[in-house]
Order: sequence, then C-alpha cells, then structure tokens
Amino acid sequence: MIQWKNIKLILMRELRDQMRDRRTLFMVAILPLLLYPAMGIGMVQMTVLFSEQPRDVVILGANDLPDYPQLLDGDRFVSSWFLIPSDANKLRVITDKTTDKKSDEPVDDDQADVVENKKRQELLEQARELETVFGKQKELLNQLRQIKGESKKEQAARQRLKQELKEANSEFSGLFAESQIQVLILVPKGLSKEIARVSEKLAQHEPITIDRAESLRPIYLRNSADEKTRIAFSQVQEVLGAYNKDILRDRLNRANLPESLPNPINPIVIDLAQDEQHAANLWSKLFPALLIIMAATGAFYPAIDLGAGEKERGTMETLLISPAKRTEIVLGKFLTVMVFSVSTALLNLASMGFTGRHMVNLAGSGALSRFGDMSFPSFTALFWIVVLLIPLSALFSALCLAFATFARSSKEGQYYLTPLLMVTLGLTVFCLSPAVEINPFYSLMPIVGVALLLKGMLLSSVNAGILYVYAIPVLVTSIGYSLLALWWAIEQFQREDVLFREAERFEVGLWLRHMIRTKDSLPTFAEAGFCFVIIMLLQFAVMNSMSAAIQAATDAERPTRMMQLLMIQQLAIIATPALIMGIMLTTSVRKTFRLYLPSIGFLIVGIVLPFLLHPLSIELAQSLSWFFPKLPEGTAAVMQSMSDPTQPIWLILTAFALAPAVCEELAFRGFILSGFGRRGRAWLAIILSSITFGAMHMIPQQVFNATLLGLVIGLIAVHSRSLLPCVVFHFIYNSLAILHGRIPKTWLPENGLEHFVSMQPEGLRYSWPLLLICGAITIVLLLWVQSQSQSKNALDAAGSSNSDSFGRRLTDSK
Repeated sequence: MIQWKNIKLILMRELRDQMRDRRTLFMVAILPLLLYPAMGIGMVQMTVLFSEQPRDVVILGANDLPDYPQLLDGDRFVSSWFLIPSDANKLRVITDKTTDKKSDEPVDDDQADVVENKKRQELLEQARELETVFGKQKELLNQLRQIKGESKKEQAARQRLKQELKEANSEFSGLFAESQIQVLILVPKGLSKEIARVSEKLAQHEPITIDRAESLRPIYLRNSADEKTRIAFSQVQEVLGAYNKDILRDRLNRANLPESLPNPINPIVIDLAQDEQHAANLWSKLFPALLIIMAATGAFYPAIDLGAGEKERGTMETLLISPAKRTEIVLGKFLTVMVFSVSTALLNLASMGFTGRHMVNLAGSGALSRFGDMSFPSFTALFWIVVLLIPLSALFSALCLAFATFARSSKEGQYYLTPLLMVTLGLTVFCLSPAVEINPFYSLMPIVGVALLLKGMLLSSVNAGILYVYAIPVLVTSIGYSLLALWWAIEQFQREDVLFREAERFEVGLWLRHMIRTKDSLPTFAEAGFCFVIIMLLQFAVMNSMSAAIQAATDAERPTRMMQLLMIQQLAIIATPALIMGIMLTTSVRKTFRLYLPSIGFLIVGIVLPFLLHPLSIELAQSLSWFFPKLPEGTAAVMQSMSDPTQPIWLILTAFALAPAVCEELAFRGFILSGFGRRGRAWLAIILSSITFGAMHMIPQQVFNATLLGLVIGLIAVHSRSLLPCVVFHFIYNSLAILHGRIPKTWLPENGLEHFVSMQPEGLRYSWPLLLICGAITIVLLLWVQSQSQSKNALDAAGSSNSDSFGRRLTDSK
C-alpha cells in the first residue's frame, strides 16, 4: 500500500534541495521575468536603430521611359507608386540617363560623393556588360529557331548553337551573380513613343491594327536564388504594377471609357477582423509552442539532478535505506519535477504575455499596431491552458525522470534528454502550421493533440464548438501516456543494475570486440531496438530511389516494377538486417528465430485464425475510416495494384503475401521479439514487437491494423515457440486481403450468403452475424492457446507461477 505521507516527505525534501540550487531558481523563476522584457526592450531598440540598406536597381534605356506618368524621382522611384510611401527609400535606382546628366556638372570634391559616383559607374558598366551577353543569348536563340531541317549539317549546326547558348547562359548567370545589381531593367528603344502613339489613337477612337507595344516590353533580369534580389524584385514589381495601372487609367480616360472596364467584377473586400481576433491569432501561435517547450525544458534539469545527479553525489543510497518504498520515492521525485515543469511554463507564458502586450501598446502606429490593444485570451482559454498543461507536464516529467534514472551521469542524462527536446521541437513546429488542425487522429497523438487543441481554443475563444468534444480524448490519452511514462520510471527505479551502475568510458573498439566475443543464445533488448532502427532508416533512405524507379517505368510496366521493388525491399531492408545481426550477435540462430516445428494444434490455429480475423479487421477499418487521414496517392496506387486483374495472381501473392510473411516474421517475431523478451517479460515483448511491427508500415491505417494483428501473431509465436505458425498466419491473411480486392463488384451473394456478406460500392462487406461468429471462435482459439501454454508450463516449471513460466518461454529452447 502506497503511503502518501512518505511521498509528501520525499516531495518536500526534493523541493527544498532544488530551491537551494541557485541555477534552478534562476532558470525557473528569475529568467522568465528578465528574458522577455529584455527581449522586448532589445527589439524596440533594434526597430529604432535599424535602417534597411537600399537595394540597387539599374535601368538601361531610361531615356525611353514615358515622361508621364513620372516613374523616377532622382535616384528613387516615385513614392506614390508604393503602398507604403516610405518603401521608396529601400530601392536605389541607377540609370544611364541620370549619369549622363550629372557628367556635365562640376565634380564635387566631397569624398562620399566621389565614392558614390564611382560605385554608380561600376554598376552601369556591369549592367552594360550584362546587356551585351544577354543580346548574344537572344541572337543565338534566334539562329537556333531558324534551323528547321533534319540533315546532318543542320543537326551539327543545331548542336553547336545549343552548346554556345549553354555557355552564354552560364557566363550570363555568373556575371549577374558576381555583380552588385539586385534587379536589372532593360527598356527597349522607342517605348515611350509607342505608348504615346497607342494612347493617342485610343483617344481618337482610331483602330489599332498592330500593337507593337506588346513586343516593346521592358525586360527584368534577376537572380531568384539571392534573397536580397527576391526582396528588391518584389518591390520593383509593386512599383511597375501600379505604374502600368496608371497608364491604363490614362488611356481609358482619353477614350471616355470607365476605369473599371479591365475589371468587370471588382469585388469589395471588407475585413471583419477585430482587435481581439488579431490578438487571438498571435496568442494561438505563441502560447502552444511556448507551453510545450517550457514544460519540457522545465522538467529537463530538475530530472537530471534528481536522477543522475543523485548517483554522482552518492545520496541515492540514503533514499533507498529510508522507510519509503521505491514507488513512493519515484512518485515524490516525479511530483517535484512536475512542479518545476508547470511553474516554468506558467511563468514564461505570463512574462511573455505581459511583455508582448506592453510592446504593442508602445508601438503606436508602427507595424505592431494592427494587433490593436492585444487583449489577453478569455478566461476559458486561460483555464484550458492550465488544464492541458498538467498532463503535458506530467508526461515530460515522467519521461525525463526515467531517462535521468537510467543515465549513469548528468552528462549522459543530457545526451539522452536532448533528442527528446529535439523531437518535441519538431512536433511543435508541425503544429504551428495554419494548415494543421485538430482531428480525431491528431487528438490521440502525444503532444500534438494538446498543442492543436490549445491552438483551436485560443483561436475560437468565443465559441469553441466542436473543440470541446476533442478535449476528452486529448485529456484521456495525455493522462494515459503520462501514466505509461511514470510506470517506466518506476520500473527503472526498481532495478538495482540501473541505480548502481557507474559511469564508464565508451570505446567503439572495445564495444565491438565485446559484442562479437561475448555472445548469448538470444539478442539483447538494445540489439533488438537497434535492429528496428536500422530497418526504419533503410526504409527512409531508399524511399526516394524506389519512387523514382516506379515513376521512370511506363504505365504498362509500373505494376510489375512496383511488385519487384517490394520484394527487394522485403529481402534487403527487413529480412537481411535481422538475419545478419542474428548470425553475428547470437550463438543460436535457431533459438533466436524460433526455427522449430510446432505442434499440429498451433499450426491449425495459424491456418484458421486469419480467416476469422480478416472480416473483423475489414469492418473495423471501415468503421474507423472517418478517424484516419486519407491514404497518400502512392499507397493508394500500391493497394490498387493488388487488385489489378491484368497481373498474374501468383506474382501478386508472392510480392504482397509470401515475401512479407517470411521477411517480416523473421525480423519482428524472430530477432526483435527474442531481444525484447530477453529478460523474460513476455507481455512487454509482445506489445513492443507489435508496436514496432505497426510503425514499420508508416501509414496510420496500416500501423493500427498491423499493431493489432502483431499482438495475435506475437502471442502465437511465444506460446508455440515456433515461427512457422506466424508465417502461415501472415501469408493467409495477406492473401485474403488480395483476394478480397479482386472480387468483382457485380457479384451478388446467393444461397444464404446474403445473410453474412454483401457487396457495397467500397467492396465486399461482412454482416454482423458473421462477425459475431468470427469473434466467438477467435476468443475460443486464443483461450485454447493460453490453456495449452499453461498446461505446458505446469509440466516444465513445477512450483513456479504461470507468469514466470510464460515469460520463460521467450528464453528457453524446446
């Protein structure tokens, strides 16, 4: 029985120790109060002192620009062409017209003017050189277009011109990259006269036979790979877009036509956003991200100090000899870490909120004025922030404490917890995307569900609507994940080899020699996990190559190519790593991969169970179709190829049934299950191997279905001590899925079958009487498997408990 008095004593002890640590106090309480105001003051100062450097825009042929409307004002564009007139100072315009005019004026002896004039001259020389190379490109392109024959001489000339054009393009791109020009505008000769001529004809209502202005168009030259060029080009586009509209309005006025003529449908845009909604939009981006990151970092350092730090200080033994139980000690430490996690998150949120609101109020008419008075979220939203923070902090606290307990030293604990922070940061960035909203699937995911629900609550603070429905699964699953993490932390604390192992130096050579020389009949837990990581990394590495190989095939070859690559993937990526590791790291390949003949009963179970579980899994998947996201196009194409009637059935069965049955069972019910069950925890090994088996399929629908089936197959593997029933089960189940998709939709069940099956638009469906029968027989068969194992355990391990004997079936040979 857990004594809450002991938990309270542990909690108060750890809190006092942490409160004495100046670094912890500074990180939790002082830093949030200083950090955000300091950042706010710094941002205000930077805004005041910051002046954006003007970008250089060079115009060649400026004499051919029309005098009206006026485009240039000295070395700037006319400010009226910008939406924000002050943006005119962000572009410095250098023209050949301006330089020629200034050349007749007396030269100023001021050093700054001399440097400025020299730079202008250099930019104009670079622009003229670019214009020359660009003209060479146009000439080569015109010559290439004129060659239309297919004789050998013409083909040789075409090839030569293509090579010259390629070299000219390379030269031009290099010159532009080396120059200091952000945007180069080439104005064709006679542009202003042509514009005036067309405008005059429109004013006199004369017909325009040939509008040469279409060919006399300015040419913009830019480098989209350069960020400065992209910014300058967008501003130039804004200017010339407004300039074009003004010329068009002038022509319409001369022709006595309405200015709205080019826009027959000119909608009126009304912005209904209020100040509170602008503020909610900002808080919905900041609060969830900061809540998650600060909850994780708030648990990071206290957990390391209470776990690995206790080992380094030698105070762990003092706790262990106290009257408190191990579970009570862990709960006390867990609550301590959770207090700091919650406090860090709340203090950072409060400090950032007050600082942000104060900065916006100080901004006046600046860029931040659009947020209005930056009102705080409603009381309901603040309430949900606190409610969602508790299970989130509990999850981070339990995970950090488990990793810190497993670590040998504080340094090693930081190595373990840093990837956790990186994963958390990645999930946080994913949730910040406006396109990502909470749905039934995301509501069950750790961290993601909390972040998306909180983002929705802050955005819809007035009427959250359906979001309150998601609060239940988010809270339930978050609490469940927290309890699992806490259970893992307690498990770590119960093991003497974890608590009292000392830090040791790690040398790759010694580790490899130890791994090869010191072998056991079964792989270790870490080796099984490493095998799964290798499989996942290899799948990720070859994903693009396989997709490119499939796309390169013709439409007729694509299904066959897809199945060939699938078989190669199964053999090379899934089976080969498990086989190589089993041969190199264990002394008994037969025991590791369960290469034994099963009894007839287990073989029959492996044959019958797929026929019973297939209808159940099909109907379960159909009933949950609303829950999972839509299948990607590539996966849908693979599924469609399984029912392709043009492909031979033996090839489809080999690719989608036989190869996965053999390769995946060798890896997951062979090496990985044996490694996870090394310590004799059968149920933990079955669950972990099932989760890894599901995760290997990557697609959410397949992950869910494969995980459930992995539990059944793992149970058969452990009880039968043979891989053969698992391979048979896997092959039959996949074969049934293939045959299910090949049933013609025109087929109608008859002779009593209509009571058990029906043909629907999505394919063959199973009625509830058949599902009841399949479910009942499945339960009977699984109970039979359990009873067979228990009777065998009674004979093999007299006097031991059934659970111990069940676990021993993972490590004992037949």
